[in-house]
Amino acid sequence: MDSFSWDSPLVVWVLLPLGIFLARTVDMSLSTMRIVFIAQGRRKLAPLVGFFESLIWLVVVGQAIKHLDNPLCVLAYAGGFAFGNLAGLTIEGRLAMGRRLVRIILPAEDQALVDELRAEGQGVTVLDGHGVSGPVQLLFLIVRRRDVDKVLATVERMRPSAFVSIEDIRQSHQGSYFAPQEGESFWRRLLGKKAR
Repeated sequence: MDSFSWDSPLVVWVLLPLGIFLARTVDMSLSTMRIVFIAQGRRKLAPLVGFFESLIWLVVVGQAIKHLDNPLCVLAYAGGFAFGNLAGLTIEGRLAMGRRLVRIILPAEDQALVDELRAEGQGVTVLDGHGVSGPVQLLFLIVRRRDVDKVLATVERMRPSAFVSIEDIRQSHQGSYFAPQEGESFWRRLLGKKAR
C-alpha cells in the first residue's frame, strides 16, 4: 500500500480545495455573526468570535496563497467567502437573539387585538394618534426576536390592513414585565447581555 503524499492528485485537486472552501465558509460565518453581535452590543461575545475567525482566516489564507497556481483553490476560497456570508446570516437568524420594536398603526381602536397580543404574553403599550385621515391607534411592543413571527401572524389574522414596522433594538432596560424565561439566564450570562 502506498504511503500518503501531500502532493498526490487527490490532495491537490480535491481535498485541499475542499478544505479551503469549508474553512473559509466557517471563517466568514463567524465574521458575519461577529458583525451582528457588535451591532447588538454584545461586548463579550463579539471578541470571542473574532478570535476564532482570525485564527481560521490566517490558516486559510496561508494555504490559498501557497496554492495560487491551483485554480480550484482560488475558486474554493472565493466560494467559501460567498457561502460563508449566507451561512452566517442563516445561523444568526436561527439563533434569533435580541429584541425588536414592533409598531402597529391601526385606523381605529381595536381592543380585541390588544387583548389577544397580551393574552399571548406580549406587553403592549397603546397610544392615541392622528393620521392623515383621522384618529389612529398606535401599538408599541418590544418582543424577543423569536416571537416576532407569532406577533405578525396574530396581526395578519385579526387586522390584515394594519401598518406594521419592525426595527432592531440595541439596548433596552427591562422593566418588571420581562421575566426571564426558563434557561435564559445562563445564556444571558454567557453572552454578556445585561439590562441597561
